[in-house]
Amino acid sequence: MRVEGFEGKAYEVADDLSPPSDYSITGDGSEINGEELFVPPLNFAMVDNGVFRNLCPETYPEVNNEFLKANGIMLFQFGIDGCKEPFVNIPEETIREALNVVLDVKNHPVLIHCKRGKHRTGCVVGCLRKLQRWCLSSIFDEYQRFAAAKARVSDQRFIERFDISSMKHIPITFSFSK
Repeated sequence: MRVEGFEGKAYEVADDLSPPSDYSITGDGSEINGEELFVPPLNFAMVDNGVFRNLCPETYPEVNNEFLKANGIMLFQFGIDGCKEPFVNIPEETIREALNVVLDVKNHPVLIHCKRGKHRTGCVVGCLRKLQRWCLSSIFDEYQRFAAAKARVSDQRFIERFDISSMKHIPITFSFSK
């Protein structure tokens, strides 16, 4: 079967989707045909070229710090406290600082994360989407997809009210904005 793909590229897809006879999965499911499998963490996704989102435990694991150091990866931390409604205080200036880091391609690849990858991460990504000129309904759909049952009206209100006019001087070079 022939399938039309992205940018008009055509792909051949097998009609019979059963695995080939030499297909083998290890007992624990960590390998297929000798290739190691990597399972992304909960709430991991690509936001745009060079920008990813995820969750991370509150205490940053030492093994992560060692990996960053060994690979020359910079760590930017913006202390946004996690709060529960109705006492949510999202510091707008801190969101702006985080967006400046995300928008600077010299920092890419960059990973945006908070404890669960939902609320604070969702606010940063939602404000980024406003800069990318997404409509609010699409921004809120994405926010709700990651926050699920824990979606907060206060986060969505913050995103809606976030003023991007002071950030328009920053060039947006992401793929979705071209």
